[in-house]
Amino acid sequence: MCKAYKAVLYDLDGTIVNTLDMNMIPLMRVLEEETGRPWTWEQVLPYAPWPGLKVMESLHFPDPEAVYARWVQAVNEYENGATLFDGWMTVFERFQQAGIRQAVVSAKTRSQYALDVAAHGVDAFMETAVLADDTTKHKPDPAPIRLALEKLGLRPDEVLYIGDAPSDYEAANNAGVDFGWAKWGATMPLELPDFVEVFECPLDLLRLIP
Repeated sequence: MCKAYKAVLYDLDGTIVNTLDMNMIPLMRVLEEETGRPWTWEQVLPYAPWPGLKVMESLHFPDPEAVYARWVQAVNEYENGATLFDGWMTVFERFQQAGIRQAVVSAKTRSQYALDVAAHGVDAFMETAVLADDTTKHKPDPAPIRLALEKLGLRPDEVLYIGDAPSDYEAANNAGVDFGWAKWGATMPLELPDFVEVFECPLDLLRLIP
């Protein structure tokens, strides 16, 4: 039986929304333009869980912020937008009925959040959303999760953070918050302690309801 939590915090990309194609295919195009050589899906996939600017910095471009801005524009113009993973609206509604508070902690910007998430009606279930614009430090730093805790008025032990990527687990661990692995959206395996909750699909989260 799962521990009872007062609130659940969510990552977005790879957790609530499926943005893999809309992020990676434009990245392949931008990197080809920037480097003059084609990039394969296998080459860009490891970057899927990374914050966007960190990707560009790791590739040592002279102006990583400019290349990142081009990637963001390409993502926004991509013909197939973000979609919710199956089952989420049921989870949001059931959690709300059960009195489990919900919030978002993500490295998305507020404009990306409006396009990819709020447009699907997710925002109606969230008490708050801590996004890239809200903190100077980002996951795996604990600052975004700590800000969410402050906004909710809750202690770390009262909250579960759901995410798909290593940086999500590290951020939760650094903030002293329990972590639940969104296995359905993961692009790489995670070596996790036995006490970490593993969820195979969004509807699996319903077992958190007491």
